[in-house]
Amino acid sequence: MAYWLLKTEPESFGIGQLAALPRRTTSWDGVRNYQARNFLRDDVRRGDLAFLYHSSCAVPGIAGTVKVVRAAYADASAFDPRDAHHDPASDPTAPRWFTIDVQLQRRLPRLITLDELRAHAHDKLRGLTLLQRGNRLSVMPVASAHWRFILSLA
Repeated sequence: MAYWLLKTEPESFGIGQLAALPRRTTSWDGVRNYQARNFLRDDVRRGDLAFLYHSSCAVPGIAGTVKVVRAAYADASAFDPRDAHHDPASDPTAPRWFTIDVQLQRRLPRLITLDELRAHAHDKLRGLTLLQRGNRLSVMPVASAHWRFILSLA
C-alpha cells in the first residue's frame, strides 16, 4: 500500500461534499497536470490511502483521509465539451487524462494546517513533497513515516 496527498479546492469540492455523497465515494477527476496524471495512471492502486488536502482557501490544510476504491481509468470529463475540464485534444481511444475513485475514510477532528505542517519541515516532515518550494501538484506521494506523523498531529 502507498500513501498520497490529493489537493482540492473546498469551494469547488471539499470534504463536506464528499461526506454527503452516496457511500462517501467519488471519482477524482479533472487532474490536468502530466506529472500528477502519471501518478494516478501508473502508481496509485486500489487500497492506497490519501490525505484530502484543502488548497486555494483561507486556511489550507489536511481535512481527512480517503481510500482508493478504483484504480486509474479514463477521465470522462476530458471528453465532455460542457465540462470545465474538457480537453478537445483528448481521444477516448487513447485517453490522455485519468481518474481514480476515492472513498472518505476519516474526517479529521480538526484541520491540520499548512502552517502546522511547515513547522515540522526541518525534522519530522523533511522531504514531504507538499512542503517543497514551487510544488503545485494536485496528486503527490507521501512517505509512510510522514503519513504516520501527520496522523499523530490530528
